[in-house]
Amino acid sequence: MLYVALPDNTQHRLPFYLAMEEYVAKTIDEEDCFFMWQVQPSVIFGRNQLVEAEVNLDYCREHSVQTYRRKSGGGCVYADMSNIMFSYVTKDEHVNFTFNKYINMVVMVLQKLGLDAKATGRNDVLIGDRKVSGNAFYHVPGRSIVHGTMLFDTNMQNMVGAITPSDQKLLSKGIQSVRQRIALLKDYLDIDIEQFKTFVRQNLCDSEMTLTDHDVELIKEIEKEYLTDDFIYGKNPRYAVVKRGHIDNVGDIEVRLEMKNNIIKSAAMVGDFFIVGDIDENLLKPIRGVALTEGELTKALPEKLDEVVMNLKRESFVELLLS
Repeated sequence: MLYVALPDNTQHRLPFYLAMEEYVAKTIDEEDCFFMWQVQPSVIFGRNQLVEAEVNLDYCREHSVQTYRRKSGGGCVYADMSNIMFSYVTKDEHVNFTFNKYINMVVMVLQKLGLDAKATGRNDVLIGDRKVSGNAFYHVPGRSIVHGTMLFDTNMQNMVGAITPSDQKLLSKGIQSVRQRIALLKDYLDIDIEQFKTFVRQNLCDSEMTLTDHDVELIKEIEKEYLTDDFIYGKNPRYAVVKRGHIDNVGDIEVRLEMKNNIIKSAAMVGDFFIVGDIDENLLKPIRGVALTEGELTKALPEKLDEVVMNLKRESFVELLLS
């Protein structure tokens, strides 16, 4: 696998590295590419999430935590210079295979360090029963991009405060609760973060290329989209009916319906699920003009919704719409 390096150690904003993923996918003709990055305190939320529902914007402003949206699905993530972000770009477009391949590579590296690492759930890597890495993916033409966190260390107060109420009692309980559920590599290893990065690089990659200053300028052009208010905050129309729930192995889903005489006139869908197909064309469009009944919804929707949203079954989606 090819390691893609930047020409110098300049610190960039989080969206630069998301743009770098796109640039690598579009311009480097290699089977598999990989790079690591770190950022100043930032919250990154998923493509389908509502920022006001996921991020404590007041806390972020008060504590200089930047907020950005990514193009992949999944949930809200906090990152800072004490943890590491991984980016993997591959020609393989088979979603489940690509995702599993990447997760297993990460698990293998951690196991080589003597850690009790394993893959679990939709997108997590655990050490023992504690989460050390969460991951997400999306497609660009001809490529798949997988990216994720690696918790070497982190600012726990920011991690919890940026995505939960900043009331001190809640914050304190939140830190205790989250700390019991996550693993920090510093507690398990006798190497520092730079030594860990070197180990990962040496064990995952067998070649390297360094981008040019011109490449960096082109990446910054792609980055501009990520920095617009329209992309970060999105357009969230109000709907008359909101259906929400959690579906195992799929995630939290909220469907906003505009109704007239029990007929769905329009629909929007948000949450931390993973998209693997065209959600507008193959999931939301089919239910427009359809009565909100089990029979009509089942007849209108494609049988294999897991080709649109990872692990989603038609009956589970219909049940949520009727809840």
